[in-house]
Amino acid sequence: MVLGSLFAPLKFWGNTQEQEPQRGRMQEIDLGIHTIRSHGGGLACKHKHDWIILVILVAIEIGLQLISPFYRYVGKDMMTDLKYPFNDNTIPVWSVPIYAVLLPIIIFVCFYVKRTCVYDLHHSIIGLLFTVLITGIITDSIKLATGRPRPNFYWRCFPDGKELYDALGGVVCHGEPGEVKEGHKSFPSGHTSWSFAGLGFLSLYLSGKIKAFNREGHVAKLCIVFAPLLAACLVGISRVDDYWHHWQDVFAGGLIGLFVAAFCYRQFYPNPYHEEGWGPYAYFVAAQERGSQQNGDAMRTMSLQVEPTSLENMESGTSTAPR
Repeated sequence: MVLGSLFAPLKFWGNTQEQEPQRGRMQEIDLGIHTIRSHGGGLACKHKHDWIILVILVAIEIGLQLISPFYRYVGKDMMTDLKYPFNDNTIPVWSVPIYAVLLPIIIFVCFYVKRTCVYDLHHSIIGLLFTVLITGIITDSIKLATGRPRPNFYWRCFPDGKELYDALGGVVCHGEPGEVKEGHKSFPSGHTSWSFAGLGFLSLYLSGKIKAFNREGHVAKLCIVFAPLLAACLVGISRVDDYWHHWQDVFAGGLIGLFVAAFCYRQFYPNPYHEEGWGPYAYFVAAQERGSQQNGDAMRTMSLQVEPTSLENMESGTSTAPR
């Protein structure tokens, strides 16, 4: 049931709106009143535990980088498939946080400038950060546990081309220890998982914001939705072209990133195809509370207006009761 709820966006043309709980069909009428100055501090305080968990996840991710992977047995007969050229990265490691984290945040800020909804800004940023960090931890944990050699492992192990094996036929590497260590981190692809996590989250966010699945037939909106996913695909392809990963590594990395992005997105937002998919859950809760407060204020105002009239009638001896 959980997976069905999370990935129900695939059922674009089903009668899905009746399956979602109706929340008053809020319109975008309260945008602009929930700003960083008015609600930002309280919102951050309310989610302080989430931010603490984020800091812990960062520490875990850093710690995983210091752990050596499992050094899987690599025999002489296996080297034929691991003798691809040791090329540089087409997509540098330092660029991944820029396009997978910083770029989406810039887009989130642009929407905040337009709509001035601090709930949307806060939840989009914290959702994205949870997405990439959880994805990174899952990816690196699997990397360390499997220790699969990269396609260019031969030149990491034997940079001078002089092969050396032990009595069991296993490799005895004399390359740089750091290069050999990195050579055992092929599965799954970190570039790909991070790309599909950050850009996949962005794709879901944009599909909700521009109401891509409102059944009005604007195919141009789909181009905007697919653009981040296409970029993530090209990053994954580059990992195979650079001989840093096998195709299975890229495929698994993409699945991990998309799954985590879908889970984290649905934690804060309705399904993109839903009528209220353009805003976070927190916004609609705040709008409902504000509407209830306004209704209560209106009722109190009406009661105050009625009371003086009743007193005047009593003083004049006029009865309002039906005769």
